[in-house]
Amino acid sequence: MTVVDKDSEGQGVRQYHIGIAPGEVSSVALLPGDPFRVPMIAEFLTDVKDVAHQREHRTMTGYYKGKHITATSTGMGCPSTAIAVEELARVGVTSFIRVGSSAGLQAGIEPGDLLVSEGTLRNDGTTAAYAHHGFPAVPDLKIAVELHRIALELSAGSSTNVFSGINASDDAFYAEGPEWISELNRLGILNVEMESSALYVVARLRGLRAGMICAASSNLVDGASLYSDKNTAMKEGWMRSIEVALETAVSLDL
Repeated sequence: MTVVDKDSEGQGVRQYHIGIAPGEVSSVALLPGDPFRVPMIAEFLTDVKDVAHQREHRTMTGYYKGKHITATSTGMGCPSTAIAVEELARVGVTSFIRVGSSAGLQAGIEPGDLLVSEGTLRNDGTTAAYAHHGFPAVPDLKIAVELHRIALELSAGSSTNVFSGINASDDAFYAEGPEWISELNRLGILNVEMESSALYVVARLRGLRAGMICAASSNLVDGASLYSDKNTAMKEGWMRSIEVALETAVSLDL
């Protein structure tokens, strides 16, 4: 019997899930969840190339202020996010910035506001397979600080507010009932999404750098549901979060 070692399998070749080979991407990747948002990132880039689109993972590359940038969608949730990060790392990506949407959990967060992550409460199953339950899910410090600084700079004079704090990563979107939302609010958790836990844990274990900036899609304690009329504000916030991430990649030379 020969047991497959997935840590050694697939090195230096085109990756099975994301469809990318070494040399086709840059050292830094922006990670939206939705593959349809990858072209929105490409709107900021020049010399854009469509690299691959397999399953939920769509990848495009281009240049922003002379910096080579990759954008790859992770799909929803920690399992597909972990796969994307693992395989992107195998083809040369060393830094990751998630640009997603997220529900606010504290009063005063409006759709379109920017939310910078300082760490994640791991309420997912994927990271339990990687590390002890007490292992922290935290971003690269310099990336997190720069995301916050640039977010404040780019939002100055606008109606967009910038918040930073600890978020939560959940596995089950429709299982987030009122009791769980109230508990997260009581703990001071800023927002909840579904991917950063895997992003941070995998990045730490593989010696990579990661951060996250989200646009608020709703507010679960102020009654602003995903089904509310918030599309315009959210899109504006999401596009601003992309610009913040790109400026951070240039500033830190990721």
